Amino acid sequence: MPENVSEQVGNLLNEYDRAVPSVAYLLCDRHDQDKVALRYENVTGEKRAYTYRQLHELSRKFASVLQDLGVEKGHRVAILLPKGPEILISVLAVWRLGAVHVPLFTAFGPKAISHRVENSGACVVITDSVNRKKLNGTTKETEAVDTSKIRVITIPSLSNERIDSSDIEFWSAIEQAMPILENTEVTGEDLFILLYTSGTTGYPKGVEVPIRALAAFEGYMRFGLDLRKEDIYWNIADPGWAYGLYYGVVGPLLLGQTFIMVNAPFSVEEAYRFLEEYQVTNFAAAPTVYRSMRANGVPHGLKDKLGLRILSSAGEPLNPDVSTWAEVQLGVPVYDHYGQTEQGMVVNNHHFPALQRPLKAGSMGQSMPGFRVVVVNEEGTELPPGVEGQLVIDTESSPLFWFRGYYHDKERTEERFVTGSRYYMTGDAGSRDEDNFLYFSGRSDDIISSSGYRIGPFEVESALMGHDAVAEAAVIGVPDERRGEIVKAFVVLRPGFVPSEELSMELSQFVKGNLSAHTYPREIEFIDALPKTPSGKIQRFLLRSP
Repeated sequence: MPENVSEQVGNLLNEYDRAVPSVAYLLCDRHDQDKVALRYENVTGEKRAYTYRQLHELSRKFASVLQDLGVEKGHRVAILLPKGPEILISVLAVWRLGAVHVPLFTAFGPKAISHRVENSGACVVITDSVNRKKLNGTTKETEAVDTSKIRVITIPSLSNERIDSSDIEFWSAIEQAMPILENTEVTGEDLFILLYTSGTTGYPKGVEVPIRALAAFEGYMRFGLDLRKEDIYWNIADPGWAYGLYYGVVGPLLLGQTFIMVNAPFSVEEAYRFLEEYQVTNFAAAPTVYRSMRANGVPHGLKDKLGLRILSSAGEPLNPDVSTWAEVQLGVPVYDHYGQTEQGMVVNNHHFPALQRPLKAGSMGQSMPGFRVVVVNEEGTELPPGVEGQLVIDTESSPLFWFRGYYHDKERTEERFVTGSRYYMTGDAGSRDEDNFLYFSGRSDDIISSSGYRIGPFEVESALMGHDAVAEAAVIGVPDERRGEIVKAFVVLRPGFVPSEELSMELSQFVKGNLSAHTYPREIEFIDALPKTPSGKIQRFLLRSP
């Protein structure tokens, strides 16, 4: 590692492993207040820009609103909002009070939302009128959030739209509030995010993110993305997920950057327009986005109108030919990066000049400074180049390692470590070459990776089981050219129900409405019985066999 890079890692550790006025101070107050922080556009074409001063003033007022509701240091506040300025104002306000942000993806259905709100112990939910109804459930059988015990703050989606009489109206409350006088001091060990990630078995696990994780987040923004002051940055990922939250919200705010948020369904044509109109220089997205761009083609002459300097990919393995296509059609190659909710990004084809190396086909890069990622066998012994094994993080040689465990889940936390606490198990298989370039082989468990989203089979199976027609269900991922994988469900029906295309569509929509819009099965196969072990565990590997 170059000496100046090692020094930067040390400086990051010193910066964020100490007492600070608040996370909001680090992400907003200390920056050039006249600089534009956010450029925002929504589906109607409305455009807004917010400076760091505006975010500072609005979040101080909203922190006062939360404080009047009793929110204080350590309390959980769940946020169910689409991309936009309101989510930035909300998280900054939460962090001013030393409280903990619980992200809720807007594609979640009532069941996914109620579990996260209840498990986290959230005392306030911030949402908009489009998503508000999900808190009540959609049917008698659907789990709902107990709004009699939780305060709800709602943003009307339309002007003059009435909200629930028990709710607090977001903008009106801010207009009437006086800004808080001081922030709540925090330390590097204090929690500031509780983000849920899918598991192979059981409900999603709560990942506790301490403030000292900011050192690793900034490390990725600088080493992985080479984000510079003059850049216009656009991370297309949703802030309800790790990559979008860590590196689409926290990361650019941490560096005092100008960045873009677009609240509209993805389309290739609009993505090209945004890249040109906003002169984006640093763009990050999942491979699905790049594959869609390639499938649609690039308009003639567009490459010469773009200001792109860097393209990055994360969320699932990147096809090498997609990177080659981008270099020809967009002017720069796509660099593949690797990480997890539990740790953020840890392996990169680095854009930072001192760390840049020639791209190797199929490699996700080398360990990020501050981390040592290696390959081990089942006994925890490190393996030589060319031998496939488990991808792990050597915690003793990884000063930026911050994962401290799953919330109220000691058993599943301990499953992540081998050889005492030295090696953190990523759950992925891979190998390395003589130059320590790492290669992803596949998941070591049954997690499904679709369009950059991690999908645990248990949640989908549980949602299917809520339908009257379903006796049993098992879910796997099957290859898909554009999405990487899609969810396929094998369903055993109850007596009296007959397989049909109509029932298949009904089950898909049932999951989509109750769980989330990205986890529903796009394929359903009706079978007589599921393959199981003698102890009754579903053998999904047999379902994956031709």
